[in-house]
This record gives sequence, C-alpha cells and structure tokens, in this order.
Amino acid sequence: MVYIRQEKLPALKEYKYSGVDHSLVSRYIMKPFYTNFVINCFPMWMAPNAITLTGFGFVVLNLFTLLWYNPTLDQDCPPWVYASWSIGLFLYQTFDAVDGSQARRTHQSGPLGELFDHGVDAVNTTLEVLIFCAALCLGQSWQSVAVLFASLLTFYVQTWDEYHTHTLTLGIVSGPVEGILTLVFVYALTAYLGGGSFWQREMLETIGISKPAFLPQALYNYTFTNWFMFYGGIMLVFNTVTSALNVQEARRARGQRARKALLGLVPFFGQWVLTVLYLALNPLILHHHLVPFIFFIGIVNAYSVGQMIVAHLTKSRFPYYNVLSLPLVFAVIDSFGPLLQNWIGIGWPSALGPDVYQISFVHSCLGLAIGVYGSFVIDVIYTICDYLDIWCLKIKHPYVEGSEAKKAQ
Repeated sequence: MVYIRQEKLPALKEYKYSGVDHSLVSRYIMKPFYTNFVINCFPMWMAPNAITLTGFGFVVLNLFTLLWYNPTLDQDCPPWVYASWSIGLFLYQTFDAVDGSQARRTHQSGPLGELFDHGVDAVNTTLEVLIFCAALCLGQSWQSVAVLFASLLTFYVQTWDEYHTHTLTLGIVSGPVEGILTLVFVYALTAYLGGGSFWQREMLETIGISKPAFLPQALYNYTFTNWFMFYGGIMLVFNTVTSALNVQEARRARGQRARKALLGLVPFFGQWVLTVLYLALNPLILHHHLVPFIFFIGIVNAYSVGQMIVAHLTKSRFPYYNVLSLPLVFAVIDSFGPLLQNWIGIGWPSALGPDVYQISFVHSCLGLAIGVYGSFVIDVIYTICDYLDIWCLKIKHPYVEGSEAKKAQ
C-alpha cells in the first residue's frame, strides 16, 4: 500500500520545524541541562534518529521487567524495578529532547526526524501507560482504561493541534515535560516506599489529615490513585480546551472555518466509544486480558497519529479514516447480538462467544495492528529517505562547513 502519493513528495522539501514551549521547567531547568551538558555526550557522527531510538530502548527494557514481575498490573515488584523505571523514563525523556539539538548541530533537520520522533513518542505513550498502571497497582480495571484514554487523547490532540496550526505547542504544563517528570518522581517514590500497593491507601488519612466537617466521607476516603485520576482529569480538560482554542484561532487567522477542524476529533472519540462498548460487553477481556488489548488500542492510536503527521508534512487532507477501527466495529456488533436477544428477544448469535475465541480475537487484532502499522512505518520511512536521499539511522551526507556557500556559487 502507498502511504505517500508521488505528487505530495515535493512538500517534504518545504518542511520547516516550528515549535513553541511555554514550560518554565523546560526553559530554566531542562533545556540548560540538555544544551550545556547532555548534548556534548553524543558524537557528531551519530544520527538524531539513532538517539531517539536508543532512548526508546530504555522504555522497552522497562516493559520487559514489567511483564516479568507484574503482568497483571496489580502486584508489588522489587524496589529496584521501580527505580529502573524511573531511570529509564528519565533517560528516554533526555534522549528524546536532545535529538533535536543533535539534528541542528549536525545540520540534519528534516521531516523524517519529526515523523520518527512523533512515531516513537506515540508508541511510548502506550508502554508508559502500562508501566504507570503497574506502578500504582491499578490492575486490569476501568481505572487503567481511563489512564489509557487520557494519555492517548493528550497525544492525539497535541498532534491534531500541530496539523492545523503548523506549530508544535507545549503549554505551561505539558505531558512531554512536567508529565514525564511527574512519572519519574512517582516511580522513584514507589521504589522508596517499597511497592505500588502503597498508592491504594486513603491519601488524606495516610498523610495525617483529619476529616474536616465540610468534606464528604467519600471524598475523604479517596486513595492516592483516585487523586491522581482527579488531577489527570483536570489537566486533560485544560490541555484539550487550550489546543482547541489554538486551532480555532489559527484557522480564523487564515480565513478558514474554525469549527470544521473540530471534526478531526471525531475519529478518536468514535474509536473510544467502540472501545468502551467492547470492554463493557466482554468483562473477560477487561479483567483478565486487558494488557494485549491496551497494546492493540495503543497501536491504533499510533497509526492515526502517524497518518496526521504524514498529512502535515505533505500538506495533505486530514486523515479521518483508520482501517484498524473495523475489527472493533465487528466485535461490538457481534457482542450486541446475544444482549439484544436477552432484552427484546430479537438478535443474533455471537460468532466469537464469551470465552476462548474472544481472547483469540484480541490477540489477532494485535497481530493485525502490528502488521498494518509496521508496514506504514517502513513504507513511509523508505519513501522519505529515497526522495530526500538520506538514511534513517545514519548520517549519509555529513555537513561540511562552507558547503552551502559553494553550492550557491
């Protein structure tokens, strides 16, 4: 399958990175650390994408320890495991931040770098959801599903914002900066406290705050995880509304219809209506096989994000269609049949049933998603590299001082 049409390729040469970071933490702490120290640790011959991929490798190692020690997301791990998650995520953030600086100092900035960076971030978002859920012992539950929804929506909206505004905008509080640093702190603290089960305690009582008369008992009994969810929900709404306002302002400035851009959010929420319906109709998957299902939904979102980035780079129409949503449409319709038979006496038998075939279906969907997304990634990388005469993980044409002046002559 062709993911970039030949007539769209010339737009790749017009690409110019545009980004705005309003984070004070990034401006006064992280960026000086990256530019004055970290960047000097990488040789000039190392390609920026190789730095990105190396950083992602630390998260993959974290995932392996998760699957070994806590595959059900509800068990305590040895303290060193949480410490390794903290270190691994911090290294990932560092490498992910430095790759741009490496691209600029080696004069290798280009559209492939943005695509590669965003693609890795999209996959990492799902892996980090699993690690975070394991660190807080959320288990295979609706809470883990809610964390996945919030994380994927944040990344989707950020990419949707960039497509319409042509600028990557990070707010005063953003996921790539404060969000990741918060997770680094949570993992480190979990290691110190001895296990994720600590976060299931009632927060106010644990830290020694007596119940005020005005506070409802239910709110006083909120666990640490409940408060995490509450804080995350507030930040999710704030960032989503901020991005929507940015998009509408940018489109109005170009004389375009502002509300039309909001249709770009429909594919995401439509996908999640199917996701919630499927899990509600199949509690076996929700409570016993949620991990492979999370992998599947994460890849579906990564594919949508990848399509948006390609459309942004090639100045193409917004991609509303995701073929990986079709299996969920079938699964929801299939699961509704027996339910309708019980409710109104008219329905259809389930082809998958409630047991082993449903489990096989989830794993088949995961395999299909890996195949489709993998073909997308490989085809797009090869197409861009071939057209721009570059390599993905190596520097094909090292920059030579004064070479651009000679070409101009």
